[in-house]
Amino acid sequence: MKKLVIVESPTKAKTIGNYLGKNYIVKSSYGHIRDLPSKTSKKILKKKKKFNNPNKKKNSILFNKLGIDPNNNWNFKYNILPGKEKLVKNLKKMSKDFKYIYLATDLDREGESIAWHLKEVIKNKNAKFIRVKFNEITKNAILSSFKKEKTIDINKVHAQKTRRFMDRIVGYMVSPLLWKKISRGLSAGRVQSAALRLITERELKIKQFILKKYWKVYFCLFKKNFFISFNIIKDNLKTVIFKSKKQIKIFKKKNFKNVYYISKIDKKIIFKKPLKPFITSTLQRFSLKKLNFNIKKTMLLAQKLYELGYITYMRTDSTHLSKNSIKLAKKYIVEKYGKKYVCKKKKYFLKKKLTEEAHEAIRPSKINQKINLLKGINKDGKKLYLLIKNRFLMSQMSDSIYYSYDFYVKSNFLKLFKNKKILLFKGWQKINKLEKKKKVFYNKIKVGDILSLKKIKIKKFFTRPMSRFNEGSLVKKLESLKIGRPSTYSTIINNLNYRGYVELFKKKFYAQKIGEIIVRFLKKYFFYLIDYKFTAKMEKKLDKISNNKIFWKIVLDKFYKNFLKSLKIVEKKHENNSKKKLLNFTSIKCKVCSKRMVLKIGVTGVFLGCSGYSSLNKNRCKYTKNLISEIEFLRFKKFSDKEKKIFIKKKYCKKCNFILDNYIINKNKIIKICYNYPFCNYFKIKKVSKKFSKIFYKLIKCFKCKKNMIFKGGKFGKFFICKNKKCKNIRKILKDGKIDSPKITPILFPEILCKNSNTFFVLREGISGLFFAAYTFPKSRETRAPFIEELLKFKKLLPKRIKYLSTAPIKDNKGNKTILKFDKKTKQQFVTSINKKNKKTNLNLFFIDGKWK
Repeated sequence: MKKLVIVESPTKAKTIGNYLGKNYIVKSSYGHIRDLPSKTSKKILKKKKKFNNPNKKKNSILFNKLGIDPNNNWNFKYNILPGKEKLVKNLKKMSKDFKYIYLATDLDREGESIAWHLKEVIKNKNAKFIRVKFNEITKNAILSSFKKEKTIDINKVHAQKTRRFMDRIVGYMVSPLLWKKISRGLSAGRVQSAALRLITERELKIKQFILKKYWKVYFCLFKKNFFISFNIIKDNLKTVIFKSKKQIKIFKKKNFKNVYYISKIDKKIIFKKPLKPFITSTLQRFSLKKLNFNIKKTMLLAQKLYELGYITYMRTDSTHLSKNSIKLAKKYIVEKYGKKYVCKKKKYFLKKKLTEEAHEAIRPSKINQKINLLKGINKDGKKLYLLIKNRFLMSQMSDSIYYSYDFYVKSNFLKLFKNKKILLFKGWQKINKLEKKKKVFYNKIKVGDILSLKKIKIKKFFTRPMSRFNEGSLVKKLESLKIGRPSTYSTIINNLNYRGYVELFKKKFYAQKIGEIIVRFLKKYFFYLIDYKFTAKMEKKLDKISNNKIFWKIVLDKFYKNFLKSLKIVEKKHENNSKKKLLNFTSIKCKVCSKRMVLKIGVTGVFLGCSGYSSLNKNRCKYTKNLISEIEFLRFKKFSDKEKKIFIKKKYCKKCNFILDNYIINKNKIIKICYNYPFCNYFKIKKVSKKFSKIFYKLIKCFKCKKNMIFKGGKFGKFFICKNKKCKNIRKILKDGKIDSPKITPILFPEILCKNSNTFFVLREGISGLFFAAYTFPKSRETRAPFIEELLKFKKLLPKRIKYLSTAPIKDNKGNKTILKFDKKTKQQFVTSINKKNKKTNLNLFFIDGKWK
C-alpha cells in the first residue's frame, strides 16, 4: 500500500523520495499554506446584519482586520495564501486515496505549525496523520524516523500561534498610530522595533562622542640576542597614559640613562580550548567574518545543504552532538592528523538546564563526504560546508598549548612590563592554520639581566567611539539580550533595511532619521514593547508554552490588557493634540509658488515641503526638497581634517540639550535640526563659507561632460546628478553604498519593432545590465533581452565599450539563437541560448581575455 508524505520544500521532497522508495509518494507544500488575512474584508462587513450593540460591531471589524478576536476567547480565522489554492486542492484530492499521511516538516515551531495547518486543511477522516521528525536528511535517519510514529505537538503550535498573534496586534494596531502621528507607510514590530532601538541608540552615542587625544610611551630595550618594547605600568599593572602635551614634556626632561634590569619573570602554560560546534547564530556571525556572506545568503545556502542531506538541521540553539557523530569525527581526526590531536574526553556540549537534547548542533551528516562530490551546490555552498565541517572537527580536537612569559623591568623611577606568548602545540588550530610556531629565544632571558636602552617611542592615539553594528555584531547583541530567535534574525534585518529605517553601507548599519523618530515615539508611548527585558521574557514564555508549562491564552490575555491601556493613552493624546498641530516654517522660499517652506517628516526622513500643500485648494503646491545628512555626504570621499571641521563642529539644542543634526540644503546653506525632532521643534539655518561650495562639488566628475556632479537624495534613494543642466547625467548609489558604474546613452534601433507597443526598441543599460526597452519607456513597459544577431547587424551603432558583444556566436551547436544576459553576482554580461520552447539552455559564455569562454 502506497503512503503519502508531505514536506515543505521541493528539494527536500526529492532527496527524501529517493531514500523511501516506490511505496511512498512525496509532495511539497512550498512552505506555509495558510495565514491570517492580510487585508480587511469589506465585502463581509457589508453582508452582515446591523448590530444593536456598538461593541459587537467594533469586535467584528477588529476580527475581520486582524483575523483574531481578543475579546472572544482568542477566536481566529486563517485564509489560504494567495497562489496556493491549486496546490491545496491537489493535496486534498490526492489524500483521499491514502490511509497513511506522513507530515515530515521541520523540527522547529514553524515546521510544527505547517504540519498542523496541513492536517486541518486536508481533513481526511479516513486517513491516519503521522508526524515524522528528523535532524538530518540521510538514508538511515529518514528510515529510522519513519518507524517512529508521532503525533503533532500541539503545544509547539500554540507557541507559534501566540507569537504570530502578538506580532499581528502590534503591527496592525501601532502602525496606524505611526501613520497619524509621524508619516504614512510606517510600521512597528515587536522584535523588529527592539532591534531598531539597538541601532539608533548606538548611532546617538557615536554622534555625541567627543574625540580626545592621548599618548603612550614605549621603551625599546635590547640585549645581544633579543629586542623588546616595554610599556610603562603602574602598581596595578595598568599602562600609563599621558593625557596632555605638558605631561609628555615633563616626562621627557627626566634622565633615562638609568640601569634597566629584569626584576621578575612569570611563566605559565596556557591551554586554549576549541570553539563549540555551530549553532544558527554563530554560523551567521562566522560566515560573515570568514566568508563575507550576509545572513540571508548564509541561511539560504545552509537550507539547501540541509535539504540535500549534507548537513544537519540549521535552525538550532543547541550545541549537543550525538555519540555516533563524535565517534566518526575522532576516527577521521586520527586518520588525517594523528592520535595526539584527538580530545580524550567525549565532548557532547550538553546544556546544564536540559537533561535531554532534542536538537543537535550544525554538523556535516557524513564526515567523509568530499567537497568536490557535493552535487547541486555552488562554490559558495561548498565554502560554507567546509566552514561547518572544520568547526565540527575542531570541537573534538585537543587543546592548543601556549607558553606565556610576563617580563617585569625596573629602573630608578620606572616600572616596565611586557607579555609574550609562544605556541607549543597547535591542537585544534591544526585545521585553522591561524598561528605558526615562533623561534623561542625568551628562555635565554633570566632575572637580573641588564638591558640597554635603544630608543624611546612616543605614540599619539585618539579615543574612538563605539563601532557601528554590522550583521554579525547585531546578531551577537540580539542573542546576548535573548531578543528573538536566530532563525528570525535574517527577516528582522531585511525588514529594517527594506523599510529604510536603517541603511547598510560598507557592511555597517547607519540609523536613518525616520528610524530614530519611530524609536523615540515607541519609547514615549510603548516603552515596554521595545524594552529588551520584555522581549527576552516573552521568548521564555513562548518556550514554556511549547513545553506545556503555561496556557497560551493566559499569556495573550496579559499582553493584550497592558497593550490596550497604553493604546488608549496615546489615542487620547493624539485627539487633544491634532487640532494644535503647528507647522515649522523656515526662511527658505518655494521655487514654484514663492511660499515659505516647512519642515516635514516622511518615509525618507526629514525634508522641506511647500506650506501651500496644506491648503484645501485642488491646485495645491507639491514642491519638496530633500535634505542630505552630513554623515551621508562625508562618507563618499576621504576629506582632509580642515574640510571635515566645516561639519564636525558639534552643537547642542537650546531647548532640550540634545545634539543637533546637520543637513545640507544646497552649496550655500546648512540646516541644524534637533536630534529629538519632531518632539522638539528647534532648528537653525546657517550660511556656509565659500570653502564648503568647493567641497560640495568635490565628490565625482561626470564622465560625459567632465563637469562636477552634485550629491542629491530623492524618493528612490541617493544619487549624483551633473551640475551641467544640459547634460543631466545621473549615477545612482547602490544599496551597498557604492556608486553605480557609468551607463551608456540609450541607443535607438528604429528597425527593430516592438510586438505589443506601436514603437521601436531602444538599447538601454540599467542595474541588470543591457536590455531592449520600448521607445516610450517607462510608459510602455515592454522589455526583452537583445539577440546577438541583432547587435551584429547594427554593430556600427554600438559604442566602443560594448562593441565586443557583437563578436559573440549567433547560434549554439544545436542551432539555437543566442541572447544577451546579465549575471548579478559577477556583474558581467554573458551569452546564453534559447531553444524552440523559449527556454534557457545550459550554455553560459563569458568574455575572458578577449575570447568567449
